[in-house]
This record gives sequence, structure tokens and C-alpha cells, in this order.
Amino acid sequence: MSIVHVMRVTRFEISRSRRWPQMAQAMLSAVLLLALAGCSSAITKLETWEGSPATAVNAATLKAPGAIHVSRVNGRSMTNYLMDDLALDYALLPGENQVVFTYKTIWAKTGVVQNGESKVHVIESEPQVVSFEAAPNETYHFEFDKPESRRQAEEMIPKFSAAVVGGSGQALAQSSSWSPGDSALVARTPMPDEPNTQAADGEYFPSKGESSLNRLKAVWETATDEERKSFLRWAFE
Repeated sequence: MSIVHVMRVTRFEISRSRRWPQMAQAMLSAVLLLALAGCSSAITKLETWEGSPATAVNAATLKAPGAIHVSRVNGRSMTNYLMDDLALDYALLPGENQVVFTYKTIWAKTGVVQNGESKVHVIESEPQVVSFEAAPNETYHFEFDKPESRRQAEEMIPKFSAAVVGGSGQALAQSSSWSPGDSALVARTPMPDEPNTQAADGEYFPSKGESSLNRLKAVWETATDEERKSFLRWAFE
């Protein structure tokens, strides 16, 4: 065996050994991308109720773009995800629904960024709430003004409002400002002929035909101290 042949084989082995880390890195990246795609498709539609209500088979859908972050639906907290710009669909039970959300937009900084300083401007609205009647199997989406610059975004934030629009293109409801105290008297969509129930997190589900006074008493028992104070301030204004 010649020295030239040995050198060629050695170079080939070294070259192949150097390629393995690159190939492994490429394969790992591909696997991660597939996993992220699978997770994304799995969480893009979220149920907004607990249990297995009969009307869930005819649930409506509310589409929220990445700029809209839904935090509560009918008093129930929604899951927060690491990706802020993730568009999600929310399955809603037919009937009255209340949705709490914020609007967030991100703009890259154009100047020099110091060490440790964020590279983007984050502009976010105060919490908004919108209530509307969801029809079975209907699809709804948010409509709102979209700024073309950071300056426009900053100017529109104080008076930001979004509309919920149905499949026909007609706006059903317009959002308004929301505060945590407003959740004390939120009535979840009632299930026909079901007795009063109380969820594990303390939320109250009224039964059909129950008096308003009894509902208030039940909600008062599950309300936090801050919610009770907010209600009393509202009641005696």
C-alpha cells in the first residue's frame, strides 16, 4: 500500500468525521422544526369551556390574529404561549360570550441599542372586553385599525378598540376598556336544565331560571376582596 493511498484515506476519514457534527446539527434542526409545526397545529384552536357540554358540538369559532392576545373568555383564564405573535382560534359555546384581550404590536428600534437594552419597541393597549352572541358553527374575527408606523401605533393605543365581525362581514360588537373588577359579575353561558355548579377555580355557573338576587349572592361568595371592593364602589357611585 503506497503512502499516497494512505494519505488519501486519512483525508477522507477526517473529512467525513468533520461532516458528522454538521449533519447531526442539520438533522436536529429539522426535527425541531417538525416538532414546532406539530405543536403549533395542535394549539391553534382552544376550547373556552370546562367539561363536555352538549352544545360544544356546534361551537362557534373566534379567530384572533397574532396582535390580539386573549386572556379571558367568560371569566375563564386562557393559556399564554411563549410566541407572542401566534394566531389562535377560540372555540365558543353558542350564546352570549365575553372576551377579554389586549392588542400588542412590536417595532424594531432604528438607533444604536445599548448592551442589555431591548432591540424592539413594544406597544400594548390596556385590557379590552367585548361581548357578543355567538351563533352555532359560525366563524368570527377581530377587525381593528392597523398602524403603518410606530408613531401611528402610539397615537392609536389610548383610544384603541376592536370589533368582532361575523361571516357576513357585519360588526356585531365593539370592544371597550376592561378592569379586573368587571369579572365579578360575569355570568358564564348557562347549560339548560343544569343545577347550580361551582368550578374548581371558584367560578359560579348559574342555573336556568335562577333569580338575579341568588346569582349575585353566589358570585359574591366566590369573588376576591379586590373584586368586592370594585363592585361596592360601582354600586354606591
